[in-house]
Order: sequence, then C-alpha cells, then structure tokens
Amino acid sequence: MNVDVVVVGGGPSGSIAAEDLIRSGHTVALLDRAGRIKPCGGAIPPRLIADFDIPDSQIVARIQTARMISPTGRKVDIPIENGFVGMVDREHFDEYLRVRATDAGAKRLTGTFLRIERDGDGTHVVYRDKASGEEARVTGKLVIGADGARSDVARAEVPGGDKIPYVIAYHEIIEAPPASAVYDPMRCDVVYDGVISPDFYGWVFPHGKSASVGMGTGLDGVDLKSATAALRAASGLADCRTIRKEGAPIPLKPLDKWDNGRDVVLAGDAAGVVAPSSGEGIYYAMMGGRVAATAAAACLRSGRVKDLQLARKLFLREHGQVFRVLGAMQNAYYRSDERRERFVSLCHDIDVQRLTFEAYMNKKLVKARPLAHLKIGIKNLAHLSGLVSPLRT
Repeated sequence: MNVDVVVVGGGPSGSIAAEDLIRSGHTVALLDRAGRIKPCGGAIPPRLIADFDIPDSQIVARIQTARMISPTGRKVDIPIENGFVGMVDREHFDEYLRVRATDAGAKRLTGTFLRIERDGDGTHVVYRDKASGEEARVTGKLVIGADGARSDVARAEVPGGDKIPYVIAYHEIIEAPPASAVYDPMRCDVVYDGVISPDFYGWVFPHGKSASVGMGTGLDGVDLKSATAALRAASGLADCRTIRKEGAPIPLKPLDKWDNGRDVVLAGDAAGVVAPSSGEGIYYAMMGGRVAATAAAACLRSGRVKDLQLARKLFLREHGQVFRVLGAMQNAYYRSDERRERFVSLCHDIDVQRLTFEAYMNKKLVKARPLAHLKIGIKNLAHLSGLVSPLRT
C-alpha cells in the first residue's frame, strides 16, 4: 500500500490527523493496535465539542460542578457557569473517531508498529499485522507518530523522544451508584491528598452509568491500586462493581523537538502535549493531531521538510502560555500537603473560579479583568509565602 501519510496510533490525536489530511485531499493509512483503552477521566470542554464537531451521542454526562477536596477534607465547590464540561468514555469515543476517519477515506490497518525503513521507494512503516501475525509494511512520504507517551516512533526517530517526563495514571471504571450526599452524577471530584497521590491528584469523574475513579503519580514505589482503593473508600464507592481497570503513562511536558527533519512528525501524547497541573489531554491531543496534519500537508505541498516544524510552532503559539502557567502552578502547589491545602483554599476565591473555568472552557488565558488578575496574584504570593492561613477564605 502506498499513501501520502502513514499515521501510527489511532487515539484522538492520530484519528484527527488522519481525518484532517483526508479532507485536505491526501491519502492516509491509519495504523492502530486494537483493544487498548487509555485510562482517562474523560473530560472535554465545550471548545473541543465545537472545534471537532462531536455529537451529543458521545457525551455520557454533563458536569455542572467541580469539587476540590484538600488533604484535611475541606471541600470547595466550583460551579461551571454558562456551560458544562462534557464527559466521554474512551472505550467508545476513540473508536468513534477512528471510524469517522475511516469513513472519510483513511485506510485502517490493525497491528503493532515495529520500525521504519527507508529506501529509494519511500518511507516504509513495518508493523505486525494482528490478523496474520506476520510482518507487513505500508509505504508513505511522511509519518505522523501519534502512538502515546512512550512513543516507539519518537524514541526511534526524534532527538529527545526517549526522555519525555511522565506520571503514571491508573483508574478503575466502576458501576455508578445512585445520586446521594457523597456522589453527584453531575459533579467531578478532584482530590488533592498525599495519601491518594503524593505529587498529583485523585479523581472521581461521572460517566453516566459508570464512573472513572483514579489517580496519578510520577514517583516510584507508590502502589496505584492501593491508593485508588483508598480513594474509593473515602468517596463511598468501595462497594461499587468494578467494570475494568487501566493504567498508562501521561506526559508532563512538550518535547523540545517534534520532527526528525526528514519525514516524521509527532502528535498528541507522543509530543508531550498534556496540560501540567490538570493532566488534561484529550483536547490538546486532538489539537496536536490537527497541527501535525497541517504541517504534513504543508510539507507535501512545498517539498520543504522544515515545514514539519510548523506542528510545534502552531501548537505553542496557541497554547504555550497556558502550559507555562499551569506548569508553574503544579511546581508551586503539588509538592506537599501543606501547599495543596493552600491551593484548595485559593480555589475558594470567586475570581479564581471564574477565570480558571473561562480559561478551561475557551482554552485561553483571560485578560479582560486585570484587577481580578492582580487580586489573584497577591493572594497567590500570600499563600506561597505563608502570610495567610490555608484555612482562611
């Protein structure tokens, strides 16, 4: 098979890259391993729903409130004004995107990536075909590596692709209990507690008939399953039936280079585009796929391999500042329970709530209220310097 672009990885990033390239007039092969479900809370903002034309049928819950829970058990409820946070189940959402790309015209291949070979006939992606168990190959002019946080394509082809920092995320999909005083099917709970995660957070995210309960950590020696069991017990969910369990790495920082200067460009988790602090990845993965497709199309049109650099440039031009701010927030507040207590206290401020969710919903830092930003900055410095008690609101 000969195509313009071979996309390795059929998650949200790879599927969007494949679909965008097809719609811009190129031929595409989409290679994916079947049966893998990524552990993910499943939250998607309204901007994703609009930008990528996601139908209501994929939204399994509409979240109206986010609850922040501190190490001492303090709860701060943040209402989501003028909208909602959509929830998807990755088991069905990812397959929907793959089918959509295939329906648009992408050639879907099922198998495991092995290596890239090159000769006078082009760039060959060699994979193990799932059906036959034999090695097979597909030939393209370019390759998009969208094969996850520990990307085989990145390690083999892109300088620094083997050094991406990440946390390990683990979650359990459970049968959702009836609504009660402890479980609200329209509320996401985010738990900042060193018992659950010493350096990240735990979560309870409703998915309609099911819920995702999990945590993440970048530290060695943490028992993820025991921590999740403790989270389930603390959330009143210990007796709920477990549907499935999943774990995977989640990158923490965009790579310094996303292409090999020749015929490969990275997208999504393979490029490291998960937001610090929040761990949000679906929207940024899909945008990573879109800019990778844009860069690949530009390279195919112009014949200039340096056009592959457009993927990273376009992404960071739009989202780099948000990533820097969120990275600074994580470094400042996630290092101890005392700092996490102060972070939850800071979230009690109405300006913090409004600006945070405006930025989340629209994927841009809000600059329309400078006095609110000044007030937040002063409170932030006061908390980090210890001038105020974390129990003050």
